[in-house]
Amino acid sequence: MNRNENLYQAESNKSVAQFAADFKAVCEKYAFVINNDTTMNMQTTFRAHGGEVSDDFDLHMMQVCKPTKADKSLTANPERSILMPKFVMAFSKDGKTQIRYMSYSAADIAEMVSGDAKFPESLAETFAKIKSMIDEAK
Repeated sequence: MNRNENLYQAESNKSVAQFAADFKAVCEKYAFVINNDTTMNMQTTFRAHGGEVSDDFDLHMMQVCKPTKADKSLTANPERSILMPKFVMAFSKDGKTQIRYMSYSAADIAEMVSGDAKFPESLAETFAKIKSMIDEAK
């Protein structure tokens, strides 16, 4: 795995909450959904389960999915599910909203889900689309 190739990093002048809302809208425009819309604000989620975080803790973990693509993919091969959860992270650092997204190269995908020739290219397309949606929302 190549960190420079697989870790996408971006920055926004928007607040974390505003980026998350704008990212959700961009996702919906392209038939993607945020599966954990009600629990992506980790301050709220941690506190709801007894966790203690400061009032300025503002990490949002957004699980991105395209149900109309994932349904076919997982029906074709449930082994693919290991790579299906796709998370976009947004948090404050140094007065800016930082955005992080981890993806995998086609070679990494082929190694993790062997014997599945179509999957690496298809998933690589999804990874690229998520990066472009981040750029559109930031």
